[in-house]
Amino acid sequence: MKIIGWRLSKKFFPTLLQWFLNICLIILALILSFLLIEELMGFFITLTLGGNSDYKHFLASILLFFLYFEFITMIVKYFKDDYHFPLRYFLYIGITAMVRLIIVDHEHPLDTLIFSLVILILIICYFIINITPLERPKHSQLFNKSDQS
Repeated sequence: MKIIGWRLSKKFFPTLLQWFLNICLIILALILSFLLIEELMGFFITLTLGGNSDYKHFLASILLFFLYFEFITMIVKYFKDDYHFPLRYFLYIGITAMVRLIIVDHEHPLDTLIFSLVILILIICYFIINITPLERPKHSQLFNKSDQS
């Protein structure tokens, strides 16, 4: 009896968690969509009615808009790619977030330098991901079958 219950729970529990995760991601996508529309309305007010004319605030808003956009794109990609988050989207978001941080908070030169180094590291990671094959080769060129005994 215990074996049947274990087999049933091995099938049921992951499915239940996947449904819960999907519902939470859909709710998050709706919230992010609302915030994205709110940023668009803020752009409209700033550009047409001459709202806040501070260019730092406007650039920060643009980058925040792109952060919302990238998160929504990542959620869409998650559902299209059979429940998988591509790593490069996290790198895009990290780079955008760091650029926004530099624009908004550039008072201390050392912090700006550290943020710039973080961006460089993220770009190097993106480069490594792009030059690395998606699947590992079956046979390594470093080891022959006779060397692996």
